[in-house]
Amino acid sequence: MEALLAPFEFGFMQRAFALSLLAAIPTALLSCFLVVRGWALLGDAVSHAVLPGIVLAYIFGLPLLIGAFAAAMVCALASGYVADNSRIKPDTAMGVVFSGMFGLGVVLFTAIETDIHLDHVLFGNLLGVEPQELWTSGIIGLVVVIGLFIFWRDLRFQSFDPAQAQLLGLRVGMLHYGLLSALALTIVATLAATGLILAIGLLIAPGAIAFLLTRTFAQMMLVSVGVCIFSLLTGVYLSFFLDSAPAPTAILVFTTLFIAVFIGKRIAPQARISTVIQRIT
Repeated sequence: MEALLAPFEFGFMQRAFALSLLAAIPTALLSCFLVVRGWALLGDAVSHAVLPGIVLAYIFGLPLLIGAFAAAMVCALASGYVADNSRIKPDTAMGVVFSGMFGLGVVLFTAIETDIHLDHVLFGNLLGVEPQELWTSGIIGLVVVIGLFIFWRDLRFQSFDPAQAQLLGLRVGMLHYGLLSALALTIVATLAATGLILAIGLLIAPGAIAFLLTRTFAQMMLVSVGVCIFSLLTGVYLSFFLDSAPAPTAILVFTTLFIAVFIGKRIAPQARISTVIQRIT
């Protein structure tokens, strides 16, 4: 029993578990909107594109979070502008913009002297989390969660039927860029947890798993939060015994759950799975 409880005895592991909980809720909720809107590639693009913003913020002595948020918004707006003003499709525009910004970030990073480890920026540093990072992630996560709950009905409607939402007079532009802002803030909040490369797994996998298991959007959000909390905490816990990095281990837990759910959906009748979810929620 003492061996099983060993991870909870160390301060760095306690902070890793705490940050996992703080990151799980906003990413799980946002994941549902990204999945139903088909924004997986946009989430990937924004998560990669924050690197030059981080480097420039470090050069000019600004908070790294400000640089990351600014770069994320530039990527999202630039991708939309290119797609709206050319024959290029949105996914192509995103691919060009995010790869260019990520390349710029790597070049800038290697050109300066810094005590920041690139591995920590790319893959996260859950075991090196500082108390101020917990506060930052918690505040950002709370802002994102409150915003999503205030506008969740309008966002849900726009996600499933954007044309009808516009006809009914919803401010689709505000909702669109508001969701982009929430995406950028969430990526900034999870930098210490999963880094840039693995952030897309945290932003897509919970919603994808919940989408397979549920029939209503409200159920999807609840299941997504549960899946995200379980996967992150399990990944951090297992990494202690496997002597592996927590973030990649958590992503492997997400992947394993997705495969299990996908296979289960192919085998088990739809009605039985839906009944179980309804009883839980």
